[in-house]
Amino acid sequence: RFDAAVGEMMAELSSAGLLENTLIVFTADNGMDFPRGYPNVYDYGTRMFMAVRWGAEIKGARTVTDFVNLIDLAPTFLEAAGVAPPPEMTGRSLLSILRAGSSGRIERHRDRVFTARERHAWARRGGLGYPMRALRTEEFLYIRNFEPDRFPAGDPDFAHPTQGIYGDIDRCATKSYLYEHRHDPAMVGLFNLAFAKRPAEELYDLQADPEQMRNVAEQVAYAVARRKLAQELTTHLRATGDPRARGELAPWDVYPYHAPYRATLE
Repeated sequence: RFDAAVGEMMAELSSAGLLENTLIVFTADNGMDFPRGYPNVYDYGTRMFMAVRWGAEIKGARTVTDFVNLIDLAPTFLEAAGVAPPPEMTGRSLLSILRAGSSGRIERHRDRVFTARERHAWARRGGLGYPMRALRTEEFLYIRNFEPDRFPAGDPDFAHPTQGIYGDIDRCATKSYLYEHRHDPAMVGLFNLAFAKRPAEELYDLQADPEQMRNVAEQVAYAVARRKLAQELTTHLRATGDPRARGELAPWDVYPYHAPYRATLE
């Protein structure tokens, strides 16, 4: 269905004579709605496809591995249109990458990305979220959970009106299967990865564990890497004014939450 929709849009541009002079970007707004996917900061929650086409302006049939962010799209579109991005934009244009003509890493400084999570669904009493911050490099994913005493998928005795129990994971067959088989010895480990409380720090070796299933934050062999990534994440969060890292009152847990079912949760 997605491919068919893309084909229809491309055909429409072609019939209007605009296909070769249109910068086309296909991507998504979040990762997969599965356990340990969206809204978590593991790759299944934050990593998305991105395909770009712009006629003769950029060379196709190549794969670029630079770390980019969706906030980079707005300055990219402005630059492509000959408009200077305003200084308050924090994204960085991708045009130099798109026009480079080669595969692999194009800009060496694009070697990491920072991601964050606060409140997703109303899945805990009082509307509390599950604050996470992460630093993703080619080698590691380092995560800091600021409220490890909370359940990452929602309180186990609090049902979301549309998503059911553990409402921070959207309804899906995988979620249902794990929950229904949560006492099965073969499933209990997988259930805990998605639903149980997590430690304050998580570290994943992406070469040995690309699916991010084995937290090595407490292993001596990774102590140096953990300290380095932890400091780099802290430095970034403080530089960007993140109240979680500065020990200040974080406002996200008390922001008004607007949803049709909100009144039923008081």
